[in-house]
Amino acid sequence: MNHFNYKNNRMFCEDVAVAEIAEAVNTPFYLYSNATLTRHFQAFDQAFKLPHITCFATKSCSNIAILHGFAELGGGADIVSGGELFRALKAGVDPRKIVYSGVGKTREELRYGLKENILLFNVESVQELRAIQEEAAVMGIKAPVSFRVNPDVDPRTHAYISTGMAKNKFGIPIDQALDVYQQADKMVNIEVLGVSCHIGSQLTDVSPFVESLGKVKQFINRLKQAGIKIKYLDLGGGLGICYQDETPPEPAEYAKAIAREMAGLSCTLILEPGRVIVGNAGILVTKVLYTKAGGKKFIIVDAGMNDLARPSLYDAFHAVQAVEERGRGTEVADVVGPICESGDFLSRGREVPCCEQGDLLALMSSGAYGFTMSSNYNSRPRVCEVLVNGSEFYIIRQRETRDDLIRGEKIPDFQGVVRE
Repeated sequence: MNHFNYKNNRMFCEDVAVAEIAEAVNTPFYLYSNATLTRHFQAFDQAFKLPHITCFATKSCSNIAILHGFAELGGGADIVSGGELFRALKAGVDPRKIVYSGVGKTREELRYGLKENILLFNVESVQELRAIQEEAAVMGIKAPVSFRVNPDVDPRTHAYISTGMAKNKFGIPIDQALDVYQQADKMVNIEVLGVSCHIGSQLTDVSPFVESLGKVKQFINRLKQAGIKIKYLDLGGGLGICYQDETPPEPAEYAKAIAREMAGLSCTLILEPGRVIVGNAGILVTKVLYTKAGGKKFIIVDAGMNDLARPSLYDAFHAVQAVEERGRGTEVADVVGPICESGDFLSRGREVPCCEQGDLLALMSSGAYGFTMSSNYNSRPRVCEVLVNGSEFYIIRQRETRDDLIRGEKIPDFQGVVRE
């Protein structure tokens, strides 16, 4: 469920007409519903009755206003960079509810996380473990670590967002992990606290989660036999949403399956939902610039692949809806942007609303991996982000300006003076 609905043929976000926001902030822009964000977070978090921490996957939607909202609901953060740690802390997330994942943490990032006393580092290689040991030794502290184990489970999702198979770069193969844990257990400045496992994103079936948890559970029992006690079990995220005709499990069904498989374990569960919380809570609003017909029909809009990369990157589906329904019916057309790439499309070869210049369109289910994957390609300023709460809307990120595009750039003296 989301809070984007039609009233008298006009799309509303909660109690605000989307067209009125477009008039105020211009297009394109990302629009989020606070009521949907809250409802989705609580539906997920409250589905789990066993001890747990819900650490929102910051990479999916990293605006500090949204992170702050989840922190106020008791949530933590799953981060994958020093920049995401900075965002989470600025948003007021409790450091003791922050887990740091990712295969390529730099020394500076490791020091940053240690200094801020975060809950866990999800370590992904022996060399990373040694780096953490060295940095913690210099600081005279113990580093809290979990190891991401790779269970070699097929999540049956897009190849680019599959992360738990042997061929993927993530984690330590589960059949090699015991040796790594034993190495860590002997290190003076390492405190082994957990096991982590994340198999992929946009999963629409609970069975891969259950299969991977079964393997991890067996592994935790092996650790116990080796004298290594595990306090935290991080199951990652990955629960999917409905973009088109998918039928993902409800959080309650997912939680029930996990709880059943967790029987016999006394670990605190760490969960890292992202898409399932924010995906259907946000849309991208864009304006029709031109239409043209030749071998096929094109609707050219002011948003492009730099604003929403998922269609070009994954051939992902985002429903295209009219912000104001005018009764013109639908037609098969490509919705494309201004970017100088043939891959610049938001929807291709599908039934979409019949459009005229100036019409507004909404790319639905764009809250996850929408703005966070956007770029300045073609020197396009990134769009603004807007949050609706009831009958009010708030700009939570200003639209970039052209001056923002060259901030930090400098013409060196040897190139001479710029002629104005």
